[in-house]
Amino acid sequence: MNDRDDIHVDIVVPNKKRYLSLIGNIAEEVARALDHYGGDREALAYHLNLVLTEAMVNAIEHSTPVDSDHTVRVCIFIEEDDLCIRVYDHGQGFDLDLIPSPDLDILSERGRGIFLIRTLMDNVSYSKTASGNVLEMHKALA
Repeated sequence: MNDRDDIHVDIVVPNKKRYLSLIGNIAEEVARALDHYGGDREALAYHLNLVLTEAMVNAIEHSTPVDSDHTVRVCIFIEEDDLCIRVYDHGQGFDLDLIPSPDLDILSERGRGIFLIRTLMDNVSYSKTASGNVLEMHKALA
């Protein structure tokens, strides 16, 4: 087994925004721990923090009422040269293909999360499962 097989993070947090920075920081530390990664680890750390924070915000805001006792689950793992992040939520879900690209000429704090995730990650999918929904994001490390 090589170092790439050693990273597997599985975290469940309450459906609350106060955990965003914790989850983002964990993503950064995963990127910094990738000794075999030949690219800019600090840039990767920033990108992973950003996409995971955006995914968490979407899961929290659009899945269930914030005051509910639901949780958001985040899994980060490496398979071969592929970093995978999965964010699980309990909401009604959405069709990823129907999310339009934002108008970048209009300043807005909303509506750019999926765009950023798609831009920074190599592959993004969203699906319903028996226990909720999962946003799956992949980044090639080779």
